[in-house]
Amino acid sequence: MSGARTSTLATLRGSIERLEQGAAHDLNRVALGHMVADATLQGGLARAAVHEVFAEGHQSATATGFIAGLAGRMSSRRPLVWVRQDFSEIETGALSMSGLCELGLDPRLLVTVRAQDTDAALRTAADALACDALGAVVLEVWGQARQLDLVASRKLTLAAQASGVTALLLRVAAEPRPSTAETRWIVRAAHSPPSGPWSAWGAPVFDAQLVRNRHGPVGRWIMEWKCDECLFSEPAAYSQPVAATPARRSHPAAAYAGQRRAS
Repeated sequence: MSGARTSTLATLRGSIERLEQGAAHDLNRVALGHMVADATLQGGLARAAVHEVFAEGHQSATATGFIAGLAGRMSSRRPLVWVRQDFSEIETGALSMSGLCELGLDPRLLVTVRAQDTDAALRTAADALACDALGAVVLEVWGQARQLDLVASRKLTLAAQASGVTALLLRVAAEPRPSTAETRWIVRAAHSPPSGPWSAWGAPVFDAQLVRNRHGPVGRWIMEWKCDECLFSEPAAYSQPVAATPARRSHPAAAYAGQRRAS
């Protein structure tokens, strides 16, 4: 075989291998719907990994809504387990099934677990991650829990990789610490767009900052949650209404011109 043919064959094999790797890479990621965020994440959020969401300040409800959207995207209509501490429920209240339904989640596919403390919550989440029938596991931990250290994070990551189930960690009243998380988000509330006359409030809008991305750059975006489509998107440009000139009052410019002529 000539050198030219050998070189061409090697090039083709390399191209096929890259295409196959790219296809497998895409299958292991779930697009969020926000074009720029998905491009930064190389196609979306990775499955079978740990992702952390931190509430900015006292915005636990905002972070809960954001992680509920992520869970809806990652679970693919499969059962979802949400593990909470008793203390979390005392501080922020119970999860609202009607609220989750409005966000697009099916409450019939949601199993909530109340753990006595952080240790019990970690054990429960690890056991849930071992069940490959689940779509995702949400672990909600309140405060700067010393038990959730690098070793515990690594155990959760290994469990997620073994089963293929995605772990989503919701951290409230906590500061980021070293972990094996694939991504880390800090979430704040953003202004909702004007709502129609049929709705009392606008669509959920999040100020989402990606501060850790193990395989790429970070970024910050305003992300609007589409409840009907169950995905994030770029907020549409909403024009602000302009007050009309009162019908019985002359335009200021015309009135000023009349005064000039009278003088």
